[in-house]
Amino acid sequence: MRLAGLYAITPDTADSHALIERVQAAMKNSASHGWAALQYRNKLAGTAQRAAEARALAALCAGYGVPLIVNDDVELALAAGADGVHLGRGDGDLNAARARIGSHLLGASCYDRLDIARRAVAAGADYVAFGSVYPSATKPSAVRAPLSLFAQARALGVPLVAIGGITLENAADVIRAGADCIAVISALFDAPDVAARARAFTDLFSTRTSTAA
Repeated sequence: MRLAGLYAITPDTADSHALIERVQAAMKNSASHGWAALQYRNKLAGTAQRAAEARALAALCAGYGVPLIVNDDVELALAAGADGVHLGRGDGDLNAARARIGSHLLGASCYDRLDIARRAVAAGADYVAFGSVYPSATKPSAVRAPLSLFAQARALGVPLVAIGGITLENAADVIRAGADCIAVISALFDAPDVAARARAFTDLFSTRTSTAA
């Protein structure tokens, strides 16, 4: 599976109904083009709530043909029927995760470090994420990853995800720099019209595809 396009990450919320509604609104008219994946991440939810939300999102994503990736939790990803798991520093060994999940997608956060990305790919990561590429309200203390890193990382041979502070106004610059996917949270889910914002992000990739052709 070659990831390219919008890589949406769910926002932190205690309201499961609102979360599912917002995800469905985002996918409703744009999931047929320009989506790479949805990552489930909710730091405000307890164990039972996370399990229920992950299962609901897995079913929703399957209906739209969008891969669901669970953040930080291999066992939750498997139990929910997700398509993969994403691990950051301190979230577990990538080699062990690859052995546990088999052919499911495995992603790795690599921050601003090409050497971490090389090790991640060697351990079986299907894609790597760099960031924060811009100042991020979600993680204000995150290290900054220069856009030049994406050109350097092309030789890794896996999809490259950019994350951190990405908005509709700067996303095109990130894509031109070499990112295959743009990861967004608030720029998508805090928009007044989530469906329209999702279409605007996915259209950036449709434009890139038509230009390349």
